[in-house]
Amino acid sequence: MQIPNDAQLLRIFLGESDRWEHRPLYEAIVLAAREQHLAGATVLRGPMGFGKASRLHTAKILQLSMDLPLVIEIVDSEEKINSFLPTLEKMLGGGLVTLEKVKVLHYRGSADKLA
Repeated sequence: MQIPNDAQLLRIFLGESDRWEHRPLYEAIVLAAREQHLAGATVLRGPMGFGKASRLHTAKILQLSMDLPLVIEIVDSEEKINSFLPTLEKMLGGGLVTLEKVKVLHYRGSADKLA
């Protein structure tokens, strides 16, 4: 699979406790991206954050939150990202979604090094 040099980064901010059809929302989003053959997705877990409601979520021992912030990043062509957005819209109840243009410099698996 190739990604064009000029691509898009889809970034989705949500909470760890967010759900979609009885499963973690972040998991459902990543699996949906995979089903639509997007180039890849990464879920990043944040130790601290807040969103629109300004409620603080933290991993500090004295204030342990079960709803830590998560960020999902997906990079692919503008066309493929745009075709994924309706699927994403159905799944999201809240959160923040951003798009930005990115320049892809390198995209290959470790097996590519052997070829």
